[in-house]
Amino acid sequence: MRKLAILGGEKVRKTKFPPYTPIGKEELSAVKEVFKSNVFSRFLGCWHEDFFGGPQVQASEKEWAEFFNVKHAIAVNSATSALYCAVGAIGTEPFDEIIVSPYTMSASATAPLIYNAIPIFADVEPDYFGLDVDSIETRITDRTRAIIVVDIFGQPYDAGRINALAKKHNLKIIEDCAQAPYAKLNGKFAGTLGDVGVYSLNYHKHIHCGEGGILVTNNDELADRLRLIRNHAEAIVEEKGQSNLINMIGFNYRMTEIEAAIARFQLKKLPSLVSERLENVRYLEKGLSQIPCLEMPRIRYDAEHVYYTHSIKYIGQASGIHRNKFVEAVKAELMPIELRETEGIKVGCGYAKPLYLQPMFQKHIAYGSNGFPWSKSGKNYDYSKGICPIAEDLHFNLLITHEYMRPGMTKEDLDDIITAFVKVWENRREIGG
Repeated sequence: MRKLAILGGEKVRKTKFPPYTPIGKEELSAVKEVFKSNVFSRFLGCWHEDFFGGPQVQASEKEWAEFFNVKHAIAVNSATSALYCAVGAIGTEPFDEIIVSPYTMSASATAPLIYNAIPIFADVEPDYFGLDVDSIETRITDRTRAIIVVDIFGQPYDAGRINALAKKHNLKIIEDCAQAPYAKLNGKFAGTLGDVGVYSLNYHKHIHCGEGGILVTNNDELADRLRLIRNHAEAIVEEKGQSNLINMIGFNYRMTEIEAAIARFQLKKLPSLVSERLENVRYLEKGLSQIPCLEMPRIRYDAEHVYYTHSIKYIGQASGIHRNKFVEAVKAELMPIELRETEGIKVGCGYAKPLYLQPMFQKHIAYGSNGFPWSKSGKNYDYSKGICPIAEDLHFNLLITHEYMRPGMTKEDLDDIITAFVKVWENRREIGG
C-alpha cells in the first residue's frame, strides 16, 4: 500500500501538466495581417458604416452566424458584456424579475442588476446541474421578464420543457452558452436554443481570443438593439431613427480587430478541439468508473456534452469519508497546469458557492448604500441559505469538478489522474472518517 502524499508519501505526479494552448501559427499569421493593415479597430460611436466595426469583426460575425446556423452574430469584448447587452435588449424594466441559476459564474446572476431588475434564484437539477423547470415555475410572478439559463459544464439546458414554460408565461430566454460551444440538443446547437445566446471567448474556454464574447439571435429587432447597446446607443438613435428608446444607454463593448482575427481561426478549430476533449473524457471515465464512490456525469437525453469541466458526483456512503477530505488527498497527489500555476491544482470541491450567498445578495447592497434596487422594489426578497437545497448539496457535499481532460493531455497524463483517484480510494481509511 503506497502512502498518500497528504500524509507525507510520494506524489503520483511530479511534473506540471501541459498547458491548454489552442492558439498557434494560424492565429499568429492572422494577427500579423492585422498589424500590416494598421487597422486595430474601426468602430465609430455614431451612425456610420463603421458603426458595425472593422473587417475582421464583421467577418468573424458572419462566419459565426454561418457556423451556428443563425441569422445574427454580434461580437463584443466579453461574455459578461454580452449578457448585459441581452438583458437590456429584451426591454428589461427596473424592478422586473429575472430567474437565474445559483450555480454558475456570477455574471449570469448579476446581469439583471445592471438594469435595476431583481435576480430570482431557482434551484438546479440533481443530475444535469442546469436550472430545474419545476423550481423555475414556482418562482414566476407577474413581474417575471425572462429566464437566464446556463449550459453548465458543457451540457445544454432542458430546452424543451423550459422553453415551453417561457412561452406559456410570455418570457424571454437568454442562454448563457459560455461553457458549451458545439454542444447540441436534438441536433441543434446550444446557444441557439433560446431567444438570445451568449458565447465566451475568454482564455480558459474551449476556444478563445484572450477576452471576447459573441451574441447570437434569429430575431432582427433584438439583433439591432444588441448592436446599439454594444456601441454608444444614445449617440446613435436619433440619426438612425430608432424609436424604441428603452435601455438605449449604450456602452463600449466593442471587440478589437486582433481579437476578431484570432477568433476566426479558433472557430475553425472548435470541432477538433471538442473531439479531443470527448476522447479524453471517455478514457478518464473508463478508469475512474472502477471507483465505487464516483458517479460519472449524466448526459441529457438527445444531448451532446462538450465538457468545459468534468463534473463527478461523490457518493460519501461508499467511501466513509467526506468529499472534501477525499479531494484534498487527490490534490496532494497532483501538480498544477502550466501557465495556470497560480490557480493551484484544478480539482475542486463543488464549483461556485451558490451565488445568493455572496455578500451582495446577503446584504442587499448593489447601487449606493440603501439597498437599491431591492429597497425600492416594494417586495421582500429572500436569499437565505436553504432556498436552493440541491445547489447547496451539490456544492458543499456532492460535486467534484476538474479540468484535467483538456486537449493536449497525453494518455500518460490522464493515467496519472486516474492513478491519483484510485490511490486515494484504496487508502481512504488512512485519512479518517
